[in-house]
Amino acid sequence: VPRAWQTSGSQLFEGKTSFGMSVFNLGNAIMGSGILGLAYAMANTGILLFLFLLTAVAGLSCYSIHLLLKSSGIVGIRSYEQLGFRAFGITGKMAAGIAITLQNIGGKENLTLVLQLGYLGYTSGFSLSCMVFFLSAVIYKKFQILCPFEEFSSNSTLALAHVANVTVNHGYHNGHVMVDDSNCSPQMFTINTHTAYTIPILAFAFVCHPEVLPIYTELRNPTQRKMQHISNISILIMYTMYFLAALFGYLTFYTNVEAELLHTYSRIDPYDTLILCVRLAVLTAVTLTVPIVLFPVRRAIQEMMFPNKTFNWIRHVAIAVILLTFINILVIFAPNILGIFGIIGATSAPCLIFIFPAVFYIRIVPKDKEPMRSTPKIFAACFAGLGMLFMIMSLSFIIIDWTTGSSSALGGH
Repeated sequence: VPRAWQTSGSQLFEGKTSFGMSVFNLGNAIMGSGILGLAYAMANTGILLFLFLLTAVAGLSCYSIHLLLKSSGIVGIRSYEQLGFRAFGITGKMAAGIAITLQNIGGKENLTLVLQLGYLGYTSGFSLSCMVFFLSAVIYKKFQILCPFEEFSSNSTLALAHVANVTVNHGYHNGHVMVDDSNCSPQMFTINTHTAYTIPILAFAFVCHPEVLPIYTELRNPTQRKMQHISNISILIMYTMYFLAALFGYLTFYTNVEAELLHTYSRIDPYDTLILCVRLAVLTAVTLTVPIVLFPVRRAIQEMMFPNKTFNWIRHVAIAVILLTFINILVIFAPNILGIFGIIGATSAPCLIFIFPAVFYIRIVPKDKEPMRSTPKIFAACFAGLGMLFMIMSLSFIIIDWTTGSSSALGGH
């Protein structure tokens, strides 16, 4: 791989970012709001099944990055959308752009941290610090909140759901729900209607692939092996943080955990100082990262709708205003965060992690170098098929769950 990369503006760019900083940058790109839903995913799979699925998605993400890096190294392209254009023309470019737009729209509703070429600012570091603060608070709260819980406010979403079934396992007295001791034992393996959300939540949490190539470009003395090593370390660090957040969040609330973990703490004590500080930190991180998250979405829209247009401030601002207006409307009317995790995680995330890197690799790598029946391309084809299977199964189960109405009682803003 050449040290100097050709940018879209026909200028040479030589990376100056160190190995350690690249690990940090990619970790920022991976870390996002998906961490808020991992305890809920563990509650609906059990500890062992969740650990298996988390490990599988992390490993498959590493393989996906390998495919992207190899494809990029052959054609010398550092843009996810341009790889799509090289592989399938305007159709591939549009598909990649739409998937990136959907993923980052979901991230702006929550907390997806996206890093772009040339941006090594304090915002990303602060956002990652907020997530470390969040993890520390989750671990600390596990030893402070004892199960069974004395009471949940009857105004909470989950409490209202329990009141509907009060004659089964719970008592209801003076506006509070008394939780049974039987809900305080961890499950190693469980399957229910909400298990279908697990893979979408995990896929949502590990999407960083549109940012891999820009970070690769920034890397000093870039090689495919070096960038793969960076990716593996970053994913391993986030894998550890994700598992700890899920484990301690689950062991705090067990089956009572909601899709948005911080909302569950508010049911115990709405005025808990530590949780309020965590909420403030997360909200501040969201506010600061909105301009960064706009970059890939706006670039994708520009590539799709105005590929040959020169820069124009009116168009530039108009795209941002339309996007932010749409996001605010979506936040107001979306029923709960679980729906965002489910739909985005079951559509754009499998495309960006599984399907696109595999099909781009199959199309871009020359047949004289790797025939269609070669082992790498067979693996890539199976990888794309696995992504399609995940997408179809997840969407099917989520739609079934929605039609039964069982998810409407869970989670909230």
